[in-house]
Amino acid sequence: MMSVSQVMLVFLILFYSCNTNRVNGGKSERDNITEDNYSDALPGEPVIIITDLYYPPQDDDDNFDLVMAYGLPELDVKAIILDITDAFRKPVADHPELWNDPTGPREAGIIPVMQLNYIFNRDVPFAVSPFTAMKSVSDMMRDIPGFQQQGVDLLLSTLKESKKQVQILSFGSSRVLAVAYNRDPALFREKVKMIHLNMGMAHKEGTRLNEINENKSKIAEWNVRLDVHSFVRLLRSDLPIALYPCGSWEGMGKNNTFWELDDLSFITEIDEKLQRYMDYFFRRKNQYDFLRAMDLNELPDTEIIKKQYPGEFFMWTTESWLQAANLVLAGKDGSSFVIKNKNDVDKEEVIISGQLYPCKIEVGDNGKFVFTKTGTGTPSNFFIYERSDPALNQRAFNAALPELFKTFHPGI
Repeated sequence: MMSVSQVMLVFLILFYSCNTNRVNGGKSERDNITEDNYSDALPGEPVIIITDLYYPPQDDDDNFDLVMAYGLPELDVKAIILDITDAFRKPVADHPELWNDPTGPREAGIIPVMQLNYIFNRDVPFAVSPFTAMKSVSDMMRDIPGFQQQGVDLLLSTLKESKKQVQILSFGSSRVLAVAYNRDPALFREKVKMIHLNMGMAHKEGTRLNEINENKSKIAEWNVRLDVHSFVRLLRSDLPIALYPCGSWEGMGKNNTFWELDDLSFITEIDEKLQRYMDYFFRRKNQYDFLRAMDLNELPDTEIIKKQYPGEFFMWTTESWLQAANLVLAGKDGSSFVIKNKNDVDKEEVIISGQLYPCKIEVGDNGKFVFTKTGTGTPSNFFIYERSDPALNQRAFNAALPELFKTFHPGI
């Protein structure tokens, strides 16, 4: 039996290891991660992922980005909720406002989640969202089939069971978030640390809402139109929300997250199981043994990637993952780009990834919104994403993200 002093010593060691970012011999904790200690290397930040992930993919980046949930040891993924809209499950989509996508049918991305659970030796619970849009901002959707209630139930139960506040990363509509919030707002206020909301069309700061409402060509962004009521519900709430607009009327502007990954050939250099995972969804494979496929010897080569993978690969969510994990994109003298812990950035490095700024947000019933930054001295529950140099941001991510993926080690 340990003495009181021994107990205190163990406590202090554990406290130090879990609450600091040590630098030993010029290296951070991240630099000491190996394949052997990968799963236990860093204390994970509890997160819930909401993603409009389908199989076959509707957007390949959804399947690609979900690797971050498993690969970043800074994150402890408690649940994945698949944000599904019924119109896009059909052979030809029939959504009343969005593109009639002819590349279906498709279903909720259960296969890619199971594949990542399998190759990372994890048991992350997952469930589907309601398939249809909210009827009003106050809709609790208790009248939908029980199967479609599972995502709402999983979100609420995960929050209830968590001993720590949880960050939520949302890619797609905000339907399951808004419905769960309507059912238990007190739980959200108690347990949600931050909601990272990837949606919306950014307008120049200071734009008035009536200006964009009068301009019929300025429509709401795709994710917003998937369920307008849910977006409006959240942006009129008192929840802590970081907003990462996916689009901008300035093109690749300061306040949207879009960037293009120029070359996917680095996939041949990542872990073999991840190569097989990537190859499975990029080539729309359709086989019963979708788990065994992660163990087979077949690997993509550069010729397959060049001919059968997307020539243009668009990214929207990278910055959200970094923010949740306390990581930044940094560089020296316009080069030497690297993704690292924010606390490990040295004096010679410049942070190139975007920042979150407190702001006021006004949203119309149609999902269009405007924002005004409030400054650090004015408290706000809303934050807006902003990057100072979009072109440099894109160039740096093209250099640093492939190197980050090479550090991901599946658990089996």
